[in-house]
Formats: sequence, structure tokens, C-alpha cells
Amino acid sequence: MIDYVTGVLLLSGGFFALIAGLGILRLPDVLVRMHASTKAGTLATGLVVAAAMTYFGDLDVAFRGGLIVGFLLLTTPVGAHMIGRAAMRTGASPGTRDLTGRSGD
Repeated sequence: MIDYVTGVLLLSGGFFALIAGLGILRLPDVLVRMHASTKAGTLATGLVVAAAMTYFGDLDVAFRGGLIVGFLLLTTPVGAHMIGRAAMRTGASPGTRDLTGRSGD
């Protein structure tokens, strides 16, 4: 039964990682791509870590997995904020893939 739960968690994590990758490739501007990568990427990593915690079933692994997920939940929003701030300061045009600040040229 543990193997099935681990498999579902791993497949779900892989699916959300794929969604994050597609979001980075297909979405129109820096801010939206950043949003897709941070949300789906954090969920994917959390599911893969949960799969490892489920599979090994050890208290030490569960503690380390909890620390990993906690660290991601604390640092990912800060990193996303800094990426968005840097994009806006360097002149990235919202709504386009253009990073030069020219919209519609």
C-alpha cells in the first residue's frame, strides 16, 4: 500500500513539475512565468519530498523532509518577489516577452 501512495505522490509531483516547465515556456511575460514556476514548482517539490517521507517512513527522514518543505515555503515567495522587482526595474514590459521596455514596437 505504501508503494501505491508513494507512486501517486511521485506522479503528481512530476505532473506539477511538467506544468511549471510548460508555464515557463508558454506564458507571455516575466511576472506570469515567475508565478507559474514558483507555485507549481514548490508544489511539485513538496509532493516529491512527501513521497520520500512516505516511502522511507523514518522519523529522521520525515524531520528532514519537513525542514526542506518549510525552507521552500519561506524562501520561494521572497525569491519570486525579488525576480519580479528586478524585472520591473530593468524595464520588462508586462504582457509581452520583450525585456527591453518597449511595448508594441
